This record gives sequence, structure tokens and C-alpha cells, in this order.
Amino acid sequence: MLLVAGLAAGHGADLNDVLKTALYIEPGNFESFAEAFKDLADQTKAKADDTLLQSDAVNARDTYFAAATYYRAADLFLHGNCSDPRINEFWDLQTDCFNKGISALPVPGERITLKANGFKIPAIYYGPSQPVPNVKRPTLLLCEGYDAAQEELLHFNVFFPLSRGWNAITFEGPGQPTVRRNQDIGFIPDWERVVTPVVDYLYTRSDIDFERLALLGNSFGGYLTARAAAFEPRLKALILNGGIYDSHQAFVGQLPANLQALYDAGDKDQFDDLIGEALHSENAPSQFRWDVEQGLWAFKIQAYTIANITDRIRMPTFIANATDDQFFAGQPQLVKNALGDRATLYSFDGAAGYHTQVGASVESNRVIHMWLDSVFNMTSQAVAVY
Repeated sequence: MLLVAGLAAGHGADLNDVLKTALYIEPGNFESFAEAFKDLADQTKAKADDTLLQSDAVNARDTYFAAATYYRAADLFLHGNCSDPRINEFWDLQTDCFNKGISALPVPGERITLKANGFKIPAIYYGPSQPVPNVKRPTLLLCEGYDAAQEELLHFNVFFPLSRGWNAITFEGPGQPTVRRNQDIGFIPDWERVVTPVVDYLYTRSDIDFERLALLGNSFGGYLTARAAAFEPRLKALILNGGIYDSHQAFVGQLPANLQALYDAGDKDQFDDLIGEALHSENAPSQFRWDVEQGLWAFKIQAYTIANITDRIRMPTFIANATDDQFFAGQPQLVKNALGDRATLYSFDGAAGYHTQVGASVESNRVIHMWLDSVFNMTSQAVAVY
């Protein structure tokens, strides 16, 4: 709920809509969550459609963005049944709403598809203003991690660099929502196969300052982007929110002691049996159910670590350490230890101390852009992008 509500700061939701919807959700009941947010999304989309008919796209823009957010929320807990038709139905609805929103930005967001080796990369390019001859701008590349969509990045991260005079490009690769749905490809560890084609695309544009090219990864994207940066020297700065040294170690570390013992002993059958029993228990914690079900949907292989490649990450690196992170506690410090003086470790605490500073995007982006200004020896511009 905090994740959805937190997007209000970036024109992605209305806070009271989210709070009121919480009243209709039964704790532990994934169906009630999906139904409540689907109802809210439908109501919000109807308002946007009506506004578009009676007024114009600019007045409907934020309402379409909110509807897209609520459709994505409705999808969140559906992945325990990979054949549930709503997984694609809700996604098509969120995509349609989001596209109507970005088309009404002062500089419309541009959806592009990039070719990679064995898959295609859906991306969205954003500019703070129309390209001006001979004007090159710093550019931020952004990707999510385990489950979130690139559309969410507009509200959590992208509006902030745009308002400071940056270009931005978001993208998804294997295992992430659109690629998993449309191409049926799970996560891959060698994420440079995703990032390098994105950088190649930027090198075809005339509005990019190639000496100020930064890559940001959220959540599990903290592993993915670190891996990519080790093999993409054209990047000049790296932001890991948060840092992940060994994702497999972090995931296994969240298991109860009895399951960790079975895993370490290699007792696959009993481990799988106990996981299966736990998933179907009425008392199974929602977080546990979602973690496992999302992983079964999104992953097809294992082993995601930067342990043997940290010496190849040469650019300045910002590592976010959320002091109350429930997923990757301790991992940011391991990344800092490995990178040494090349990295800045920043601890977010208090209201910003949750995983990826969920619900505190203003604070998160303030700190990140102060660091970027320092690394690139620049002063952020004030640009009206909304």
C-alpha cells in the first residue's frame, strides 16, 4: 500500500484513493486486494475517459496515470497462478492508460523497442524539453528489479531528473513485467545484454552528453545494474538503490532456520514440500507468499552475484542503504567494501528507511541528485516539465 501511495508525489496516484481502498482489503486475501484495486482503477479510468471527451488530454493526464498505477497494483498478487488471464488483461489496461498519460506530457514520452541478443527491450525515452541543436543534456538510464514496471519509474524517479534538465530513459529486460509477459523470458544474470543496447541507442541521438551518462537500478535492479556497469565502460556514474553483492545469499538468508538447513543440506524434495505446504497454509504471511510466487513466475535460473567482477566497476558509484530494508539488509555494505573509494554509501533512515525509500521519493531523489551534481561537477537546472 505504501508503494502505491508513495507514487502520489510523482503524479502517479491520489493518496486518499489508496487509503480508502485499503478499507476493502482483507488481510492475507490476495483476491480482495486485486478486486479492490481493479474497482478503483476502473472508476479512475472512467473519470479520465470522461475528462478526455469533455475537455482535453492535459486535464485527463494525471487521472490516466493514477488509473495505470491502480491496474498495476491489481496485478501484484496474481502471479501464484501463472495462467490467470487477468495478468495480461490488467497489464493491457495499465499500458493503455499510461500511454495516454505520457502522450499529454509537454514533451511526450516516446516508446521504443530495441533489439538485443535473443530478446527485445521495451524502453521509454523522456526529454525535459524539445531537442535543441547543439544542446546536449546529462542522461539517466533507469531500470527496476524483481517485480516493478518501468512505468512506475516515471513517478518514483523520472520526473525528478526531468525537472533538473536531464534526459531519462527507462527500460525492461528478461524477467521484468513486459518482457516476461510478451516474450516469456525469465531473468538473466548477465544484464549487460540489456544495458549495452540501451547505451548504443543513446549514442545515435544528438541530445546526449556522453560524459554525463548515469545508470540507476532500484531494488533487485541494484544487482542487475552493477553487473551491467562492470561490462559497460561508457557509463560515467552508477546508482544502486540499494546495493546487492549476492542476491542468492540475501534471498536464502530470509528463510526460516529449518528451511535454510534443508537448503544447505541439498535436500531439494523436502525443501520443496515444505515450501509448497507453507504456500497453501491459511497462516502463510502475505510477504512470504508473494516472494515465492513472484519468483516462480519471473525466474528461470539462479546465481546472481557481483563477487567476481567488482574490480571491473570503475565509475563513481552511489549505494543506497535503507536501514529498515526487509529484503537486502547488509548487502549495501558488502558492495561498499568491495568497491572501496570508488563508492559512496549513504544510509536512509527514519521515514526514508524502507526498501528503496518507498513512500519517500522526494527525499531519495534529492540525495541522489546532490550526489550526481557533485560527481559531474554541475548545477541542476530548473526546467518546467509539467
